[in-house]
Amino acid sequence: MSKIEIDRQSGCCFGVAKAISKAEEELQKGGTLYCLGDIVHNNIEVERLAKMGLITINHEQFRELKNVRVLLRAHGEPPSTYEIAKQNNIEIIDASCPVVLGLQKRINKKYTLREHDDAQIVIFGKKGHAEVNGLLGQTDESAIIIESKEEINKLDFSRDISLFSQTTKPLDGFHEIGELISSRMQEGAKFEFYDTICRQVSNRVPNIQEFAASHDLIIFIAGEKSSNGKVLFAECKKKNPNSYLIHTPEELDPELIKEEISIGICGATSTPRWQMEAVAERIEKLQPQMRLEKAAF
Repeated sequence: MSKIEIDRQSGCCFGVAKAISKAEEELQKGGTLYCLGDIVHNNIEVERLAKMGLITINHEQFRELKNVRVLLRAHGEPPSTYEIAKQNNIEIIDASCPVVLGLQKRINKKYTLREHDDAQIVIFGKKGHAEVNGLLGQTDESAIIIESKEEINKLDFSRDISLFSQTTKPLDGFHEIGELISSRMQEGAKFEFYDTICRQVSNRVPNIQEFAASHDLIIFIAGEKSSNGKVLFAECKKKNPNSYLIHTPEELDPELIKEEISIGICGATSTPRWQMEAVAERIEKLQPQMRLEKAAF
């Protein structure tokens, strides 16, 4: 008998789920509600909320608004966003992830209380990413962003270095960079390593590897803009070459669905549970003659 199982650990992380729930709650109150940037890197979910009335804007549009309500997504925002809101009488609905807010405070404290003005605050993260922009703002834009171990050459190892990370970066990659920097520090310079990776996200890698290996076929659904989705899908592919990435349930190739196989459905931290359920339902509709058994979750 063929079986469909939806990964228990997949789906929106706590921060994203909280932001979506907050948006739905505010929309039910009526009136106009804006969201600064896509609430989640998932076009289907963004479109669903848009139909409910959520208006997505960019930072340039935000600066022109006055006397309105604006929701801040889970990624967090720099201090300048809150300053603009105060000047323009904008009511902020802050749905920033608590983990991200905690990291912002740590970086701001380190920047404010640093022992030397030439001390370097370094952030391992993706340049231009919303969360990283918010972290950078805690240091008056002075922090150094590095995206890979190859970029550590831009650092001055004769000066103090404090290393932080975007919350969703791979844990092993972050520790490797920390070890490389530590090994190159010169005498008299201090190196501080702050493990700021969100475990709810980092733990998805070993889980999804195990999940992918336990099925004949893996269907991974994620938004096109989801960097987390690309990383997790790559991990699926390593463990199970018979893994396929789709952005919508309609993209599922009927030719992939065979009899007597175990099908695993999983997704990114920006993939709502209902989208994975929609994939399972589509499989059942495409192959009505198959006896599919949806595993409990």
